[in-house]
Amino acid sequence: MVGSVGVLAAAIAIGLGALGAGLGAGLVVSKTQEGIARQPEARGILQTNMFVGVALVEVVPIFAAVIAFIVMNK
Repeated sequence: MVGSVGVLAAAIAIGLGALGAGLGAGLVVSKTQEGIARQPEARGILQTNMFVGVALVEVVPIFAAVIAFIVMNK
């Protein structure tokens, strides 16, 4: 049985992971749009780098969920 501290820790881990990923993805997309506005001819490479960056940022909530599951199972 998991105590209330474990449940709270899991909720905080998932919440902060989602918050960080949301802010990170927003910044990556925002800066990509600024770059495209400044240099439209570089759109292809900027979009490719943006997709890689967003994929890396999205790993954070997955790790947070794994940590939450580990905390809940102890």
